[in-house]
Amino acid sequence: MAAVEPARSGAPHSGPAGSGTARSVLQGIGRSRFALGMVLAVVLPPAVEVLVTLAGYRNFSIIMLLHLAVAVAVAAIGGLWPAVVAAVLGTTLLNYFSADPVGSLSIADPSTLFTLLVFLAVACSVALAVGLATRRAEEAARSGAEATALSELSLRILSSDGSLETFLEKVRSRLAVDAVTLLAGSSPPGPGSAAGPGGTGSAAAGRPGRGPGSNTEWTVVASAGTSPPVTHAAADHTAAVDSRYTLLINGGPPAGQPFSGQHQRMLAAFGAFLVAILERRQLVASRQDNQRLSEGNKMRTSILRAVSHDLRTPLAGIKLAVSSLRQEEVRFSPEDERELLATIEDSADRLDHLIGNLLDMSRITADSVNPLLRGLGWVDVLPDALKGLPPGRIRVELPPNLPRVEADAGMLERVVANLVENALKYAPEADVVLTARAGEGIALAGRPASEFRVVDQGSGVAPAAVLDMFRPFQRLNDSQRTDGGRNVGIGLGLAVANGFTEAMGGTLAAEPTPGGGLTMVVTLPLWEGPLP
Repeated sequence: MAAVEPARSGAPHSGPAGSGTARSVLQGIGRSRFALGMVLAVVLPPAVEVLVTLAGYRNFSIIMLLHLAVAVAVAAIGGLWPAVVAAVLGTTLLNYFSADPVGSLSIADPSTLFTLLVFLAVACSVALAVGLATRRAEEAARSGAEATALSELSLRILSSDGSLETFLEKVRSRLAVDAVTLLAGSSPPGPGSAAGPGGTGSAAAGRPGRGPGSNTEWTVVASAGTSPPVTHAAADHTAAVDSRYTLLINGGPPAGQPFSGQHQRMLAAFGAFLVAILERRQLVASRQDNQRLSEGNKMRTSILRAVSHDLRTPLAGIKLAVSSLRQEEVRFSPEDERELLATIEDSADRLDHLIGNLLDMSRITADSVNPLLRGLGWVDVLPDALKGLPPGRIRVELPPNLPRVEADAGMLERVVANLVENALKYAPEADVVLTARAGEGIALAGRPASEFRVVDQGSGVAPAAVLDMFRPFQRLNDSQRTDGGRNVGIGLGLAVANGFTEAMGGTLAAEPTPGGGLTMVVTLPLWEGPLP
């Protein structure tokens, strides 16, 4: 990740003359500690002389050690330059109050001058060492905190939902800035759109560089914070993540000044994490695309298999009946003609039903189901849903005044029709009972709901095979299916019913019927809109 630079300046701001020296002096100390060190450097040496004077103790060596201790303490607090001030002031006070002649800055004994010079050198050296050690300790503490922060961030990223918004919010909080925006740039091919290594145009260096002649188009990928910037001109700082992505930052250092070295290192680590997240999202999207392609291929193979086998059966029945009726040399009785015409009608109905399920399953697989939800009563869809089914085997036992459910009329009709037809096929010797209920204890995603039950007394389904029932082209217990010896479907009825139920925000489940058989339960949320 490139170093962060001010977004509104063409190059890093160097500041006034001497600011580099000031920053080096304050590096690792801070302005408040430097100021405190300077105050102590001016106050403590005179305080030492006052104390020893009040105590009446004038041992030159002891007083010199006290001034050395003051210089070391000042160095630990304020750094080198306050310690130098304390050492020089202490040397001056030693010369004036403790070296002969007392009360004068002149030095009578050359050895005393040498002693004072050695004291000054030792005090400055010790202060320098203490200051460097203090800075190194603080830098080590900051580096440890930075490593801990990055470690925690990486663990949170691995355990989080992987969204860019979540990651950018962590970046914003760690950098203590107001807002962060991730931009994706794309340069259309053509003259003037080429970029040097490491970035597109000047954005790779962290500068906006988006003049009127630039062909780069920027798109906001994700953002975090209050009023995040969406253009380079609106950002206080920019940073290139890689050749395509750039971060816009508001807040942090004043405009015209770069981030500190610590924040630069953290941004470099954030950039690496960000690239990893983007690559992971691309891998997930690619895996999902491959999964959809695989499911699509499986669906096409199954459809071809269904067309080549199951759909040909009603077509063959229609063709045989029509061919028989067209034979001029054969005279059929009215009863035979009615039977042949009934065969044509029945086969056409079955063919229409099979094709309808195929088309519905294709819509569900392609995620192109868009329900038109409104308030419906279960009884409203029964007339069309039960059309063509044997009425003598279906018992409708719906209680009156049930609340309306939120559903699409066409989808709910197909759900009920497929469930009832499936029950009739697999329970040929028993009636199918339709019931419904709503009230306390029935809820769906925190919303009150209603249940519609299709109850049969057939052979039932083994618990291990319940999930397979709702998969496309699955026909369970083939040997037990009876419908006059004919093929009864291509295994899409329950899959279509399940897909339409989920599209309407409901659930479809299978339960064993007490005494034997299977009960299909459709649960839909209650309608909360205005009644028609």
